This record gives sequence, structure tokens and C-alpha cells, in this order.
Amino acid sequence: MHESAAAPPLALPERRWLRWVAAVPALFFVAMVLKPPLNHDAAAVLDFSQRWLAGARLYVDLIDVNPPLIFILNLIPAWIAKHTPLGAPQALLLCLLAHAAMLWRMTVALRRGRAEGPVEAAVLTAAFPLLIVLAGSDFGQREVLMAITAIPYALLAERRIEGESVPWRLALGVAVAAALAFALKPHFLAVPALVEALVLLRRGRARALRDPVPWVMAVIWVLYLASIPVFFPDYFGHVVPLGWEVYANIHGAGPLTVLVTDLMGSATLLMLLVVPFALRRGAGPLPQALALACLGAFLSAWVQHKGWTYHVLPITILAFAAAAVALSRWTDATLPAERAAAAAPVFAVVAAFGIGGYAIRGGEAPWRQLWFKAEQTGRMTEWLRREAFGGSILVLSPEILPVYPSVTYAEARPTLRTMSIWPLQGAYRTCPPGAAPYRTPAQMSAAEFTFWHRTAEDFARAPPRAVLVTNFAHIPACGDRFDLVAYFSTHPLFARNWTRYRPAGEMEGYRLFLRMR
Repeated sequence: MHESAAAPPLALPERRWLRWVAAVPALFFVAMVLKPPLNHDAAAVLDFSQRWLAGARLYVDLIDVNPPLIFILNLIPAWIAKHTPLGAPQALLLCLLAHAAMLWRMTVALRRGRAEGPVEAAVLTAAFPLLIVLAGSDFGQREVLMAITAIPYALLAERRIEGESVPWRLALGVAVAAALAFALKPHFLAVPALVEALVLLRRGRARALRDPVPWVMAVIWVLYLASIPVFFPDYFGHVVPLGWEVYANIHGAGPLTVLVTDLMGSATLLMLLVVPFALRRGAGPLPQALALACLGAFLSAWVQHKGWTYHVLPITILAFAAAAVALSRWTDATLPAERAAAAAPVFAVVAAFGIGGYAIRGGEAPWRQLWFKAEQTGRMTEWLRREAFGGSILVLSPEILPVYPSVTYAEARPTLRTMSIWPLQGAYRTCPPGAAPYRTPAQMSAAEFTFWHRTAEDFARAPPRAVLVTNFAHIPACGDRFDLVAYFSTHPLFARNWTRYRPAGEMEGYRLFLRMR
């Protein structure tokens, strides 16, 4: 029997062609990011920052349970939209893409001089930029910003564990970006806690404590936390107690049920397959750091017990990052050097299309982008552009989507102090008896009375051009009996001014009213 000759390396032009093929999924997701619709939560946060920049007071005139950092960061696109010809969605996309490009450049810089086999080099070159833009419709969500920033942070952790020098500007940039990303929500801190524990274990206590990276991050977190009561005293004084009282229990499947939901269940299974393999002895510090970041992302999603797409995405992103490094490194160690070099571009193509295919199967991109004009958000956008373009609008709805980004694209200016009627949903976890399921002012809790009274006062003081009202308040305790217009009309100020509005149409459970001139 004759042994088959080893396959010769691919010719250089063919290698280049395959590298471009491996880049196709990343380019595809960039195109999806550029297409509407803008992510609804990102649009809502941007709207609050625009209103803050225009003079409204955060946590006084604008009430939301998110800590202030995300609103501070969104002042950048809000300022760009105010002072340039760019609209708010374009300004936000510009900033998000600039941030993604910065993270990609960080990964390239941190990989420079790193010992990589041919398969690992090819796979990471294709996979890392893809993972940074993989979110598609959820691009711009806080969880996604955290997850994609964790990739260069894990690369830096590897360099620190190996004792390799990193240019101080690069290390400082990664540390600051990571500190800000992990500070967006308190439970994101599970990620650096686990990664820094790995660094401590692998480097030893003495060397780890001399490392400036965790201290830079800690200083940023301490300064940020200390600044909140100074600059935003109402956040801890009013918003956090309100959030605990009414917000925490109005959404979500629960901490146990969420584990068996489709999205969270699939991501958890992926994590359970990847993390043990990436953490095995000899895998190397980078797959281990990414695996622990994935575990931290899982803990963060589990604590929120909702299982929404953007809560789950960080698990998927970081699991695939860990798998890409661990599997490609194992392949380099298993194959003869020449065969690994010849097969590397093929492995990169398989990895890129495998990751992209998984994301398309389980996510909303590209379907939400391709069907935007035919879906409710697109139709509402055109409706509001036609009827309320550029005007003030009171939106009474429990839903962020499709209200956002529809009002953003219509350049309408919401007037409600919250992004939705969540204080009302929290107040009506039980429904009072009687034909009309509305409490009298004497029966209302302080949170409900404040929301009811301030909404009516704002409506009377500056009557909006339009009012958009849902037919479904999503208050399960009261069934379909809860009518939002009837509820707020129990306030004399609201009832008196409501007579100035006429119906202007209805679409898919939403009614639009316009003020008569």
C-alpha cells in the first residue's frame, strides 16, 4: 500500500480568496447594523440623552432605572445630532461603529507578536471582527457593549498572565474601555471578577497586585459610584427605591423558568459545551479568560431572569470567542504543520459561516432589517412621520418596541417622564374591585399617585401635538378593562385638556390623537 502524499499548501491567490470569503459574514452583519431599524432600547436611551441635553433633568424629569453612565455616553451622539446635519439614529450608529472599530483595532494590536498557529491565526482574524458586530438588531444594547469589550479585555488578561509587555497606551485604553463597559450595569461586574480571579490564580498574588490594570478599573468604578450621589442624588434617593418597589416584578420568566426558555436554554447548552473544553488544563490563558467571561455573562443574564435576546447574546458571543480560540489551538496542535497551514483558510471560512449561521438562526437579524417596512415598527414609523413629524408626542404604552425607534425616525419628541408606563404596571399587580379598575387618589400608593399626577400636570402645562395610546395596557390583573385614556382622565387637568384632541387613526392596537388648533 502506498501512503498518500501530504496535500500541498494552497497557492497564495487561493488563500487570499478564502480569507475574503471568511470575511463575508462580518461584512454581512455590518450591513445589517447599518440598515433600519435602530435597536429600540438604544433609541429610547438616546431619546433620554437628547432630552437631557435640551434641559430636562435626569432622574427628575426623566425617570429610568438604568444607572447614569449609559445616558452620559449617549450625550455624544445626542450632541452630534444637535450640532451637525446627521440625524439622531445616524449619529448613534456612527458612534457605535467607531467603538466597534476601536475594539477591533485593540484586538489586532494585542495579537501582534502573539504566538499563534496558522489555524488559530486564520480563525481569530475572521471570528473576532464578526463577533464584535454579531448582535445585528441588538447592536447598541448595553449587554452587547459589555460583551464585545470583553474580547480585547480577555486578550489583555492573557498578556498579563504570560508576563508579556503591552504598550502602556494600549493597556490603559483597554482597561478604561472595559471599566466603562462593565460599569453599565452592576451585574456585569461578574465578568471582570471571574477574569481577574484567573489572573490572580495564574500570576500569583504578588505579581497580580502589582499589575496596574485592575487598579485602573477599580479607581474608575469607585469614582463613578461616588459621583452618582453628588451629581444625581435622585437616583439613589428616588429612582432605585421606585425600581425595587414597582419595576423588578413586572417582566420576566423568573430565575428558574428562564433557564428553559428557547433563547436562554440554547445559550446555556452552548456554554456548557464550550466552557469545560476551554478551561481544561493546557488550553491556555486566552480561552480560559473568555470562558470565564462567558460564565460571568451567564450569571448576569440569569440575575435578570428575563431571557431576552440581548440578555442572552453575551453568552453566545463569548462562548463562540472561547470556542474559536480553544478549538483552533487544539487543531494546530493536532495536525502536522504543513497540513495546518494549508487548511487554515478553510477552517476560518467554516468558523465564520458557522458562527454567522447560528446567530441568524437564533437571532432577529437579518429578518427584522429585511422586513422593516412591512413590520409594525416600519408601518408605525411612516404613520408618525405623516401625522406627527417633528412634533411633541405623549406615548401611553407599556412597550418600548415598536414605539421606539418609530418616534426616533419620525423625529417626534416624547413628553412622558418614563420610557413606558412601567410605574403603572408595577402599581397594578393587583386590580381593585369594581366596574372601573382604577384606584381613587386616596387609594393610590405614593408611586402611582406621583406618576398619575405628574403625567396629567405635564400634559396640561405643555399639551403635546399628538398622543399615541395603546389599547392594551398589559396589566394582567385587570384583564382588558384598563383603558389608559380613561385612567388619566380621572385627573381633572388631563380630562379638561383631553377635549382638545381628536382621533387621527388606529393601527394594530395603537390609537393616535392630534391636538386641534
